[in-house]
Amino acid sequence: METTSTTSPIRIGTRGSRLALWQAHHVADTLRAKGMEVEIITITTKGDIVLDKSLDKIGAKGVFTEELEESLRTGAIDIAVHSAKDVQSTIPDDLELLAFMEREQVHDVVISFDPLFKLGEGQQVIGTSSTRRRSMLKRFYPNVITAECRGNLQTRIQKLKDGQYDAILLAYAGVARMQYDHMIAQHLPLETFIPAAGQGSVAIECAKTLPLERKLDLKLALDHKPTHLCLLAERAYLRTMEGGCSIPSFALATLQDEQLTLRAGIISLDGQELILEEMSGPTQDAETMGEQLAHAVLSQGGDRILRQIREEKR
Repeated sequence: METTSTTSPIRIGTRGSRLALWQAHHVADTLRAKGMEVEIITITTKGDIVLDKSLDKIGAKGVFTEELEESLRTGAIDIAVHSAKDVQSTIPDDLELLAFMEREQVHDVVISFDPLFKLGEGQQVIGTSSTRRRSMLKRFYPNVITAECRGNLQTRIQKLKDGQYDAILLAYAGVARMQYDHMIAQHLPLETFIPAAGQGSVAIECAKTLPLERKLDLKLALDHKPTHLCLLAERAYLRTMEGGCSIPSFALATLQDEQLTLRAGIISLDGQELILEEMSGPTQDAETMGEQLAHAVLSQGGDRILRQIREEKR
């Protein structure tokens, strides 16, 4: 494996979409502000190539991260920048998640060319690539028709413009970062549309062999401790559920006065059954709370929902 000196430029690996490049440049600007030299390297992933299938049909585990991780192993890049919600629940043993950057607002939004658009008013076709959003739409807005909507943000908006959908559902974070705020017709409440684990944060991954001094410098510059603590709980929940992009699970941790509260659960694909649990505790128990909450959800019927989903995918 190629070794990296602690004085050479930080090589940042990223996908090539505009949103992914925004994230990479955000990381680069943060590092430059700390006096570090950087270089951005664009890498195409399986998720960028296969656009004619839904994520749950192409095997969502690592679909947006696998090629970046291989570049970490070979030393072609020092760090990989991901949307935290795209990172698989279990990281390979030779890699590690070094940092989570400060989180944007975490909720979902409705994007439409009609500023007065409201979900549930009349016969509507709503585009989304998320099994979680699709299931929640079926539960809370049973009269809408859901349709697959893959591709980067600009591709999805073009499909909306072409009339394939009446509206599309997206994470607020990506919409805001791409400056499409003016197209938001509706902000969805966190009480019902609880986001995917990690939504709104940028994750920084590296190889364990990266020099320790470089790791410490990068962590100090990029890691936002409150966000990191919340994502430890959310990702522990996801890992224990053995969930990924193709599973309609959700998790949101919040912090107040060194107390962490985690709300998490799972919803059936048809939206008919929703299991939601909540737990609070000290921040040092973040991962334990995630694991315990997952076991609670599984014991309340989550295990049966997961079995049904896996049977349907066969």
